Amino acid sequence: MKKILITLLLITSAAGFAFAAEVSTEAKLQYNQGVDYYKLGRYEAAMSAFKQAIAIDPNYTDAYYNLGSILEYMKQDDAALTVFKQIIVRNPSDYESVFKAANLSFKLGKTDAAKKYLTIIPPSSLVYSKAQQLANAMNTDMQTLRAQDQAAKKAATIIPQTNGVYSNLGSPTGITSDVNGNLYIAAFADNAIYKISPSGEKKLYVKDSRINGPIGLAMDSQGNLYVANYNADNVLKITSAGTISALISNVKKPYCLYVKGSLLFISSQGTDSVLRYKL
Repeated sequence: MKKILITLLLITSAAGFAFAAEVSTEAKLQYNQGVDYYKLGRYEAAMSAFKQAIAIDPNYTDAYYNLGSILEYMKQDDAALTVFKQIIVRNPSDYESVFKAANLSFKLGKTDAAKKYLTIIPPSSLVYSKAQQLANAMNTDMQTLRAQDQAAKKAATIIPQTNGVYSNLGSPTGITSDVNGNLYIAAFADNAIYKISPSGEKKLYVKDSRINGPIGLAMDSQGNLYVANYNADNVLKITSAGTISALISNVKKPYCLYVKGSLLFISSQGTDSVLRYKL
């Protein structure tokens, strides 16, 4: 059961704190310390402890939620929104956090972002009624928002069938696209990834010291970009939030990538083989 702080009310199970098995002992200790500080009204210390838990385990979503809830209570809305975004990146189906992000975006005057978050929340969610109320506060409703979002996605995927040239890309190699019709191009010589919108607008998507000889690219359904890092003998993962990590190390000369459902396939020129990796 998620242990969350909502308007400074701590919710726990009758059996006490229940943590996911994969959370490390050190992260649990910091988390419990944060809860103890919270009970004493020491909110700054509580936030520090939750941050320590997150530093130990970057996927500890309960710690993110408690940290975000305290920040929201202390009216640090920008910081709270950033925290809830981190939860959504890790678990898009955490609709409590999605609603929090929508509500905070609305409070910060980011109405378009608030509407976008609301479209993620399905009617079956426990927070759907609150989402409907928030939509009403923006002079719309959930049904209209979802219909508009679907129409926008459909329109974005229609790429004009005209000839053209995208230039100045520094030895372009791999190409992939996302659900919105944006094109991603690996630039081998630039050690960078470029993004081109359906309208043809080109911009630098990511350039980082960890990118070294990018060739193959692939995109999954969550918007994560995978890069065959030819000169570094690894495969990088770049999340939609821009977080870069080495997903697979010691892949000899990775070349082409292909995503099928929850599987990533990598051709390895250095070993004359194709690797299969479960995402």
